[in-house]
Amino acid sequence: MSPAFPRLGGGNPQLRPDGRLGHLLSIEGLPERILLEILNTAESFLQIGERAVKKTPTLRGKTVVNLFFESSTRTRTTFELAAKRLSADVLNINVATSSHNKGESLLDTIDNLMAMHVDGFVMRHSEAGAAHLVARHVDQDAWVVNAGDGRHAHPTQGLLDVFTILRHKGPVDQLKVAIVGDILHSRVARSQIHALSILGCPDIRVVAPKTLLPAAVEHLGVRVFHDLDEGLEGVDVVTMLRLQQERMEANLLPSSNEYFRQYGLTDKRLERADPDAIVLHPGPMNRGVEIDSVVADGPRAVILPQVTHGLAIRMAVLTSLAGARDRDLHRDHG
Repeated sequence: MSPAFPRLGGGNPQLRPDGRLGHLLSIEGLPERILLEILNTAESFLQIGERAVKKTPTLRGKTVVNLFFESSTRTRTTFELAAKRLSADVLNINVATSSHNKGESLLDTIDNLMAMHVDGFVMRHSEAGAAHLVARHVDQDAWVVNAGDGRHAHPTQGLLDVFTILRHKGPVDQLKVAIVGDILHSRVARSQIHALSILGCPDIRVVAPKTLLPAAVEHLGVRVFHDLDEGLEGVDVVTMLRLQQERMEANLLPSSNEYFRQYGLTDKRLERADPDAIVLHPGPMNRGVEIDSVVADGPRAVILPQVTHGLAIRMAVLTSLAGARDRDLHRDHG
């Protein structure tokens, strides 16, 4: 195996020396041009889902491994479908029945898969930084996509959220966006905040009880609200977050009912937002805990379009990563 990513150095391990995307590990620190490239490519892929034959040959001959150490429905299936629509071969590793469950280390698992000459990994893990570790370990011709690592980052979710906002509300440089709920445990919130900031959103708000906010969150360039009505005042976009009870090490809330009373999004509370405001939720939703069904199923919800957009974004990310590698191979052997 080649030394750990010898051609990726400097301050951002996901960029190649020529500035192209080598891995997608976090939105933080990415140049705006890379975000725009992915968003524009995703726009072209949206049309493929409407065709009779929903395939392109873009990744023909490539092998993509889905390696999920945490449960997932939308992210894993849309990554699988994205790779298949690009004509890649896809391996879904069932971690519960793999050698990892017998004590094999993460990097030994990766080494064995690399010995099968796979091209890329899509990985979710409960530990922050796991995807970075793998990216520095794999052969220089392979790439890694972080599909969520602990509380740290979920870059494709951040991209698909912004893509949804752009399609429904236009450029973000005039918008007010409120992100509501369990900010403390949310990799989705961090990724969306970084994406909005890079694209120039002037008013990003986080709304949550003090127990569900990370320390010094305002350093991310957000305004902090503890009152939902104040936080929603005049916003164009509302992103509701799931309460991540499985990551809470202590009882941070009195009860789900009390949380819904103070922070649950209802039709009445949505009246505080702009009349044309849209509502996002990354899923899975806890109806009656963070969002009322009347809102979740209402005309301002764009929750199912987020899923559709997620497929297009993941096709765009896989295309960008595989394309960068192919250009290098053609240059080296051309």
